[in-house]
Amino acid sequence: MTVLLHVSDPHFGAEVPHVVEALEGLARELRPDLLVLSGDVTQRARRAEFAAAREFLARLSVPQVLTIPGNHDIPLFNVAARAAAPYAGFQRVFGPELEPSFHAADCLVLGVKTTRRYRHVDGEISDEQRERVAARLREASSAQLRIVVLHQPVAVPRETEQKNVVHGHAAAVQSWAEAGADVLLAGHIHLPFMLPLHESRPLPRPLWAINAGTAVSSRVRYDAGNSVNVLRTAEPPSAGRATVEHWTYREPQRAFLRSARLELGESG
Repeated sequence: MTVLLHVSDPHFGAEVPHVVEALEGLARELRPDLLVLSGDVTQRARRAEFAAAREFLARLSVPQVLTIPGNHDIPLFNVAARAAAPYAGFQRVFGPELEPSFHAADCLVLGVKTTRRYRHVDGEISDEQRERVAARLREASSAQLRIVVLHQPVAVPRETEQKNVVHGHAAAVQSWAEAGADVLLAGHIHLPFMLPLHESRPLPRPLWAINAGTAVSSRVRYDAGNSVNVLRTAEPPSAGRATVEHWTYREPQRAFLRSARLELGESG
């Protein structure tokens, strides 16, 4: 079994120290095999913020880390850096690969860079990205849970959030479902949810949009606190089967506690 800890939007530079400590405690408890960090690592893409993120990851000591940039990881006020080298700070910490992947016997995880230097907030999935990811998904084995990681979500639970959906989402969802995707992980709007995409559109198989809230920052919504997700592949391994959990920070306990659990299976 592979255990994935999905962390999104920590916004280092606006982090809350005791929430950071609580997440470190959860990681020690769960001992995940893979940390998936789906963007907005920093608040303003400053060197000190990336350094804080690097130190945080070192303390977590997760064996494998898959990280994609969010819109906050591109300089906003440094216009020259945004134009010439928008991901330089991100790459100093996480390496040159902006669309990393993780491969294990029971899961395949593919990162997709949805941010663009010419977009301050919105995300985008290009035709090339859609087709490349679909090709990788088709190569997966029947034992692998197939996960795609984005920053901006492909779907939202409220009409008022529709403006935050990534551009190109409809074609991507259809293509990736046909190619065998099981889960689409994202963040961006600081709202945790689990959406069965196959119940709202005609897809050939079950496909879930799983979102995380802001992991450790003070930028919480009025109706959602700090949260992360935990995914566990099935035993024996099988595509489409996994356990997904929301873990939410609770102030009285100064800890992340499990707040929701979903079993993904062949019936969806």
